Amino acid sequence: MKGPAWVLAGVMAALCIPAGAAPELFESAVHREGFMRALAQRDLQYDAAEKMLAGQFSSPGYHTTLKDGTVHRTRDSLGYAVALFDSGEPWRIERGKDIVRRVIGLQDQDPASRTYGIWSWFLEEPLEKMSPPDWNWANFCAAQLLQIALEHDVRLDGELRRQIREAILHACASIKRRDVKPGYTNIALMGAYVTLAAGELYGEGEFFDYGLMCLRRFDAFTVEKGSFSEYNSPTYTVVAIAELSRMMRHVREAEARRLIEKLNRFAWHHAARRFHAPTQQWAGPHSRCYRTLLSSSTLAFIQRAAGSAVRFVSEASLAESLDAHRIGAACPKEFIDCFVRLDEPRCEIEAFVLNDGDSHDIIGTTWLHPTYTVGSVNIGDMWNQRRPLLAYWQTANGPAAMRLRCLHDGYDYSSASVFCVQDKGDVLAAVVFATDRGDTHISLDRIDGTIAASDISVWLELEGAVEDVKLPQSGQLNSPFVIGDEAISCSGSIAYCAFDGFRPEMRVRRGEKGTAVGISLYAGEERRIDFAAMSEAAVILALSMNAKPVDKNVDTFSGLTVTAEDGMIAARWIRKDGADMELRAPQKPMKGREQQKQAAGRLGAQDAWKVDRSVQSTK
Repeated sequence: MKGPAWVLAGVMAALCIPAGAAPELFESAVHREGFMRALAQRDLQYDAAEKMLAGQFSSPGYHTTLKDGTVHRTRDSLGYAVALFDSGEPWRIERGKDIVRRVIGLQDQDPASRTYGIWSWFLEEPLEKMSPPDWNWANFCAAQLLQIALEHDVRLDGELRRQIREAILHACASIKRRDVKPGYTNIALMGAYVTLAAGELYGEGEFFDYGLMCLRRFDAFTVEKGSFSEYNSPTYTVVAIAELSRMMRHVREAEARRLIEKLNRFAWHHAARRFHAPTQQWAGPHSRCYRTLLSSSTLAFIQRAAGSAVRFVSEASLAESLDAHRIGAACPKEFIDCFVRLDEPRCEIEAFVLNDGDSHDIIGTTWLHPTYTVGSVNIGDMWNQRRPLLAYWQTANGPAAMRLRCLHDGYDYSSASVFCVQDKGDVLAAVVFATDRGDTHISLDRIDGTIAASDISVWLELEGAVEDVKLPQSGQLNSPFVIGDEAISCSGSIAYCAFDGFRPEMRVRRGEKGTAVGISLYAGEERRIDFAAMSEAAVILALSMNAKPVDKNVDTFSGLTVTAEDGMIAARWIRKDGADMELRAPQKPMKGREQQKQAAGRLGAQDAWKVDRSVQSTK
């Protein structure tokens, strides 16, 4: 690596940035106007006293001990600062400088500290009070600072330029020290971006070499495993594409660019094969997402990347973004048609994790029909960011969704496990319980197999345009029920349910608490539920979706049987149209890995949980 001045000159030349001038960032006046509208909305959140954005507290439920009130977010404030610089307006640039100085001052810059190089989420909660601190903030915050260092250097005075450089390099040191493995998709890619871009910009060979190693390792891991670890994630696939796009914008070294372009194509293929054009939804299963119905911002992201062939949002809405102009994502042409139409049904079967020997692969199956889509993963859990069994269809009032959930006192229970076998629109699923994961999070609040609970329940929950969707009036265990409307019908059967010592009951609800059909495993006074001491705790559910009006649907479960023997539940579904489906799962709660070893799924004579390495998609 050569020195910082040479590297900076090379980067500026590659970006066509004249020396002494800031770059032109907007394609047209329309795009700049949309950006300025978005920026004006963010201006309303600026707190001049604290020199940060202020807003109402919210969180995913972990990392922070705060509960409510007004907070000042570090990452969001830096993102706003980048936009202020991008505006080119002198008063906004000065505000951006104030924010950068303020937020840099909140970074832990002590190399001897455990939290070296990172920031807290909020001004109101220093790192030592977080539970626990989030090391990802080194990546998130440094990525924003790099946008200023790379494209607005000429607008910085010497002291602020030094502060930004030091903050970025501290973050690089934290990223290298932590050394996130490639299984953590978005953070692994973001860490590669930060260290590669900073290494080139500042002539820091140690960090550039580390970033290139991360990129090579990520590519090799993805090829070996078959897919991203954060598989089919509407949230994190978009984040991955954004980071790869930023790398293509800022990283110049030849080998790095070759790997970046390869991974970008892979990411777009990963997204395109499960996009359901009739509903404009990202079909399941999802490893991680924060909302079931696709956000307008994600649809706008795809539209910008796919170009004129795609029309999800208005041109005015498309332009309203603080950072779209600097990401510049581009979908390869061969995948664009997947976002435009679905002329005939197809099944996407993808190995998310390829395992050797007798270990099951992790496999996603998605049936994409012009009227509806349903997807499942063979081995999953019920963390609130998961969508292991998920369906979408289009109603007269917009898209509707249905997903499988397990709730502990109204919140998704992460120690519930789910196993599935799927063929087209038919799914056979088992919900069982692990004793070694967390309660609200898969790892941050691990349990000892025991929880306090006043409610444990499993639901098929509906959301979106579901006001006209018909539900069963009531239900009984082992009796078929039907959910649907004039476009689709979903037949269901809770074929088996046991919850040691309790009397589960089927429930139907529509109202303030949501629209759902499910089963209450326990409801009553709060008590200790000791899963480790239970001999049986399991639910077997069968679903069949098709493009028939709900009142014309027929019972499809006459061939479904469930037996419980030797600690295992065995479900077999002999179908009139299709191969027999079989699913085995342990009755007794146990450690998650042991559950996975004991569970199994078959479709006809085939092991449904092993894929042909040479075939990843079938029609």
